Amino acid sequence: MELLFPLLILALLVPMFLGIRRQKKEMQKTSDLQESLKIGDRVMTTAGLHATVAGLDEGTVDLEIAPGVVTTWSRMVVREHLVDDEPAETEAVDHDDETPDETQRRLNGE
Repeated sequence: MELLFPLLILALLVPMFLGIRRQKKEMQKTSDLQESLKIGDRVMTTAGLHATVAGLDEGTVDLEIAPGVVTTWSRMVVREHLVDDEPAETEAVDHDDETPDETQRRLNGE
């Protein structure tokens, strides 16, 4: 019975310690992101707004949300840096007039 109380305290403190540690890592990652912003970066805010960085100050960031529309926000609202994936340039092929056999051969790679 004497060991029950220390084990209970330990069982409560370990998850709390791990949660605090994870939260500090996330805060550091977010802080690093906000410090690494450059003009022209595509970002998403905590509200889900997608924008382009148009200007930077010490505590604020100017975001272009539409061509010619620039708004000023706190740097703290920047949640993530967006990377624009270049779509692969593939030539569109019209397969409307294929027979079922031709379609099967195409899909099988023959």
